[in-house]
Amino acid sequence: MDENTWMLERFEEHRSRLQAVAYRMLGSASEADDAVQDAWLRLSRADTSGVENLPGWLTTVVARVCLNMLRSRQHRREEPLEAFTPDPAADPESGGDPEQETLLADSVGLALLVVLDTLTPAERLAFVLHDMFAVPFDEIGPMIERSPAAARQLASRARRRVKGGTAIPEADLIRQRRVVDAFLAASREGDFDALVALLDPDVVLRADRSVGPTPEPIVLHGARTVAGGASAAAERVRFTQPALVNGAVGLVMAPRGRLFLVLDFTITGGRITEIDIIADPDRLRELDLAVLDR
Repeated sequence: MDENTWMLERFEEHRSRLQAVAYRMLGSASEADDAVQDAWLRLSRADTSGVENLPGWLTTVVARVCLNMLRSRQHRREEPLEAFTPDPAADPESGGDPEQETLLADSVGLALLVVLDTLTPAERLAFVLHDMFAVPFDEIGPMIERSPAAARQLASRARRRVKGGTAIPEADLIRQRRVVDAFLAASREGDFDALVALLDPDVVLRADRSVGPTPEPIVLHGARTVAGGASAAAERVRFTQPALVNGAVGLVMAPRGRLFLVLDFTITGGRITEIDIIADPDRLRELDLAVLDR
């Protein structure tokens, strides 16, 4: 067996973990594949005779590649929330497999990926490596040219963003979650009657002009009208999961883990009285989003 074949076999032993790291860093399966491939190219060209911990060396390489990709994304101002067409269900985006992307996003959690996209590249790296892959801060610090103590602070700051803070009592969140989960399930199934049952007869739906298809904001009144629109969106809501939106339970639509729009609900007496659909990038940036515990 030649040295290159031996090295490739060792690399393949760690590929799954490296892809997991890269996906959580980048939120895109295709970009994660690119980062892992870059790591292999660097390994194949490097002198690793002095490397005692190959898994750690590879994790460092992948993390740095991802960090550069995130920083480049920032410099080009290619914000994730502006990266999609008006209909994410129909967006082929670079020929990737939408079903595989959806499965990956579900396994990690769409809300988590959305919140991770609000972090700085350094915060994201520190949080992902430490909290998800147990990489010590002594190793994380040099990757971002910070001290271990500074890396710890970055991870702590990111953790607070991910968990969020809410003044709403837990019992209210549980009640809201039941209604929102039922709304999401009925929308996915196109169950018109179930949607009507969840909506207040005088419910109002407002969608900003970025939601489309009209150039002006949309306002719908009445349970049957709103239910009709929701039941027709079954294909779109496969990219949607519950999240905390400004401290209350809402829904985030995030194809490939990147925020596209948010549904903000007002729930009174166990029924939905208002739905605010937000897709305008400036409005999305102003939202306080956090992960909702399962």
